[in-house]
Amino acid sequence: MGVSKRSWKWCIKVILLTIGPCLLLTGCWDSEDIEQRAVVLGISIDKLDKADESIEQITGLRKEFPKPKEGMIRLSAQIAVPGRIPLGPQTGGAGADQKPTWLISVVGYTIDDALAVLQQEVADPLFFGHLRIIVISEEVAKDGLKRFNDYLRRNPEIRRTAWMVVSKGEAKRFMEVAPKLERVPTLYLSAMVENAVGLGKFPDDFIGLFWTKLQSKGQDTYLPYLDIKIEENIQIAGLAYFIDDKMVGKTEPVEIGLFMAVTGEEMGGYEVFVEVPETDAKVIVRADKRKSSIKTSIRNGKPHFTIKIHYESIIDEGAVNIDIDNPEIIKKIEEEGSRGVVKGTTKLIQKLQSKKSDIFGFGEYIRAKHPGYWNTKIKTKEKWREVYKDITFDIQCSTKIRRVGTKAK
Repeated sequence: MGVSKRSWKWCIKVILLTIGPCLLLTGCWDSEDIEQRAVVLGISIDKLDKADESIEQITGLRKEFPKPKEGMIRLSAQIAVPGRIPLGPQTGGAGADQKPTWLISVVGYTIDDALAVLQQEVADPLFFGHLRIIVISEEVAKDGLKRFNDYLRRNPEIRRTAWMVVSKGEAKRFMEVAPKLERVPTLYLSAMVENAVGLGKFPDDFIGLFWTKLQSKGQDTYLPYLDIKIEENIQIAGLAYFIDDKMVGKTEPVEIGLFMAVTGEEMGGYEVFVEVPETDAKVIVRADKRKSSIKTSIRNGKPHFTIKIHYESIIDEGAVNIDIDNPEIIKKIEEEGSRGVVKGTTKLIQKLQSKKSDIFGFGEYIRAKHPGYWNTKIKTKEKWREVYKDITFDIQCSTKIRRVGTKAK
């Protein structure tokens, strides 16, 4: 019996040693070649004013299933063509004139409905792991993004580092542009927004951050607002700001810099004209770095904010008849620049107060610094908006010009 037990133990060990390594070799059982996938690089969503009665009956029969209350949308998807995405400079040769992407437009009631129609027209399974940008038309953004966010957040293939932007006019145009610097429009769009962050011209706000702010009780959301100019140049034409999931307005491009100053984005990138006091001359001053601090208090039962902003700037272009090497002249330019920041920032905050959109996150400061006031007087995001439109604030700005450039004499 003792020998038999040892034999059974030995057999069990052999079986485990044989099966164990096999379990580690099953990691690629569901692998799929990239050539067998339809890689979606970008999508755009536009609103259809009239229902399309010829819509394919894929997600339901027209008369037997109720239609969603929301209007129909046109979804355009830019799909990468295997082997044609350029990995370096275009040098000509065979295939040089072939398009690297394939643009398909479909209609549906929701984004998932439209993608189901799209899958019926594409042989390979759709893959969103390389989705770089989602372009939403301004008209759609004003109706609300809630029905799109639900699908996008549930899809595990969609990265939180993708970008969502709002377009002036038709969103599909951004899938069709042919920029000179990049053969793939979606790659150019995403690179442009990412580079704007690096240059200090836009705050970091990829789709994951957008969703996080959407859930915040004391802050509203914003997205890049893009426009197509002459020669198919694409411009960041402002910052689209929201109440919950609905767009309620946009800023001017220069106001993006003022917004970033309040929120403490360190990297500066915007240039402005500054008048030299007691002269008719102007100089162009560029913000190099920013610092800010926000202190809160409760005055007469209402939140009050003291905002201090400091700029380190550079004179990019001076006037011919102004001696910018003179310290007194530099001091006057610094003071005039600071006054301009205070005036512009005040107007921006008041404009957003009138729309009840707190993209600055002032409500989060009250939640953090005055929890008792928040829990007794506010409690909800809707109540904060009513309080936010009447808050008071003081803005203080200081500017230090670090460099004025060189000039041969």
